[in-house]
Amino acid sequence: MPALFLGVRHHSPACARLVARTIEEVRPAYVLVEGPADMNGRLDELLLGHDLPIAVFSHYRDEERAATSWAPLCDYSPEWVALTSGRAAGAEVRFIDLPAWHPAFAERSNRYADAEARYAEATERLCRHFAVDSVDALWDRLFEVEPDDGLAERLDTYFALVRGEAEADPGDRTREAYMASWVRAAVAEAGERPVLVVTGGFHRPALRTLAAHGESSWPEVPAPPQDALAGSFLVPYSFRQLDAFAGYQSGMPSPGYYQQVWEHGTEAAADTLLRAVAGRLRGRKHPVSTADLIAARSLTQGLTALRGHPRPARIDVLDGLAGALISDDLDQPLPWTTRGPLAAGTHPVVVEMVAACSGDRTGRLHPATPAPPLVHDVAAQLGRLKLDGHERAFTLDLTRAPDLERSQVLHRLRVLGIPGYARTSGPRHGADPVFTERWEPQSRPGREAALVEAGAYGARLEEAAAVALGDTAAGPLAQTLFDAVLCGVGELSVQLLSQLSAETGEFLEPGPLGDVLATALGLWRHDRVYGIARSPLLATVVDGAAGRLLWLLEGVRGGASGVDFARLGAVVAVRDALLHAPALLSVSREAAVAVARRIGRDPDAPADLRGAAFGLHRSLGAPGDETSVVRAAAPDTLGDWLAGLFALARDEVTAHGADGADTDTDTDTDTDTDSNDGDGAESLIDVLDGIVAAMTDADFLTGLPALRQAFAYFPPRERERIARRLLERRKVHGSARTLLRTSADPLLIARAKSLEENVTQLLDRYSLRVAP
Repeated sequence: MPALFLGVRHHSPACARLVARTIEEVRPAYVLVEGPADMNGRLDELLLGHDLPIAVFSHYRDEERAATSWAPLCDYSPEWVALTSGRAAGAEVRFIDLPAWHPAFAERSNRYADAEARYAEATERLCRHFAVDSVDALWDRLFEVEPDDGLAERLDTYFALVRGEAEADPGDRTREAYMASWVRAAVAEAGERPVLVVTGGFHRPALRTLAAHGESSWPEVPAPPQDALAGSFLVPYSFRQLDAFAGYQSGMPSPGYYQQVWEHGTEAAADTLLRAVAGRLRGRKHPVSTADLIAARSLTQGLTALRGHPRPARIDVLDGLAGALISDDLDQPLPWTTRGPLAAGTHPVVVEMVAACSGDRTGRLHPATPAPPLVHDVAAQLGRLKLDGHERAFTLDLTRAPDLERSQVLHRLRVLGIPGYARTSGPRHGADPVFTERWEPQSRPGREAALVEAGAYGARLEEAAAVALGDTAAGPLAQTLFDAVLCGVGELSVQLLSQLSAETGEFLEPGPLGDVLATALGLWRHDRVYGIARSPLLATVVDGAAGRLLWLLEGVRGGASGVDFARLGAVVAVRDALLHAPALLSVSREAAVAVARRIGRDPDAPADLRGAAFGLHRSLGAPGDETSVVRAAAPDTLGDWLAGLFALARDEVTAHGADGADTDTDTDTDTDTDSNDGDGAESLIDVLDGIVAAMTDADFLTGLPALRQAFAYFPPRERERIARRLLERRKVHGSARTLLRTSADPLLIARAKSLEENVTQLLDRYSLRVAP
């Protein structure tokens, strides 16, 4: 007897009802379901009695490729109904698709990602024909709100149009050939009894053709390569994860709404949605009156009739609610007219409507569900270190071995993305002289699923954290290195250091390499907690990074005006290496001074880099006259140049110009008015004051933002000393602290003054100004 093929849309109540009804009517010998064939030996585990939604999480890792995949299931998933109803009817139930690790699923993290999204030409034509905005609205119009009579025929026609003459991609063709081999074997085994095949509708036309010809022996389930780590486990899932508005790739949006459709029908689901939206808005203190609800219900009924729907569709309810509850102009289309996550700035009423449709249900696994070894290892470590059950924040002393071990375990959980604890304070980088950490317990939604999914990285917590950090090593290497140190992953730290040592000559931008140098140097100098101070590998990284940075910095040209803080940080890292670890470097201080001198004199180099180069030159003890350079600077680049200078040598160039000899005082008076420069030279602050005072109003407005940015390098106490010096220059008695406290943003005040003067000039031009 030939097989009976049911093409479905994933997570469709209408399709789920059709599957259940078909199984009851035909009583098949086999029910074959699109799903991972390597789970066939674990169907009892899948059907233990979980609270849905759940998902089959699969992972794969070898030397060349790493992949993860989810196959979600909820109450109204046709695949789930096929499994449960088929088993209840006495049928042999089988998954027939390739395992998730198979290359056919490359670049696909969701087994049930909608094929019509990949072959969209036909659905776009249908949307235009039925005058609907999205595939979801089209589906509701054709299937969810229509009577179930003739549903199978309508589905066949729809998916035949979607597939059309389109050429499936290689992955789909491989999967369809494999699924067809299961169908042929089941048909041969069943004899005169029917075989029901439940797959995504896109595959149905091809499977009917492929199943008619070929061998009829049971196919083998592919096994992963010997050197690969692969596996599948059940994880809890949530309606939030299922929702298209949260970025889910497959099936129906608004899972909470469709759960109501599945359980109670479309009319009851519409009423429930109206009440849920009203409840959420009232809970947010947004007024919703009885009259608003009556208006929403009336609009929903009118739209249902106007659109020719026999029953209210989801968009009828949502459009009715929007029309009744939103009186503002909207800056963007309503989100249910398309697919994808909510855009930033979405109207708050719309946000609550979408949240009500989504629902807040989270699945729960049966207690007897097997878990990967990592879950048990984490539980054992948290128990041994007395880290489970914390209800209040706690502090760890990293100089104590037990607390250091606790810190490492918590950091391993952090890099694996497992919720439970958040660090609120502690060392931020390798040079941070902080030896305590403060951690706070957090809510743990999704913790069980996160632990299971982290099992893809390894069976033990340290191993899993090391692999996860290794995967992120393509990103910011400095942060990855410090995370490896925090996690106590010694072997990975060595690997990363070896990688950094080999790759320092390949960096093309100063900023990222500066982060690497700063982190490596800080750990080399200060790491008495984590035990890698004075590491030879760190020394190699420091040497290679410093030499490469000097070469990169000398090659920087032009670019947009403004300050590149990452680049300035790289120059600071070079300075620190030259000052604090000269024995590690193959580049001499004299060579570095020469490079700094060339950059500082290069008119094609950015202004902030020229200032930083001059600061490097001064901080290394070489003589220089910054005041002459400042006098020659253009007003529009002066602030950028100073930002670079202050980032590198703030103390060196201002120590004698802002009460540098005075080491106390928070008072508002100061009797020391000498410049304290020792050689009578005019101070940088004095020169700057003269330059700024001589600026035209236009030049001052142009240069003010950059000047403010440059002086942001000074802490408040030093800014107060500079303000005191400016008062002294003018022989004004007053409070320097008050001078720094303006009633509004100084830039705004300056622009307002300029505007007033422009208006005055305009009035004078036309003789319109009236004397006071």
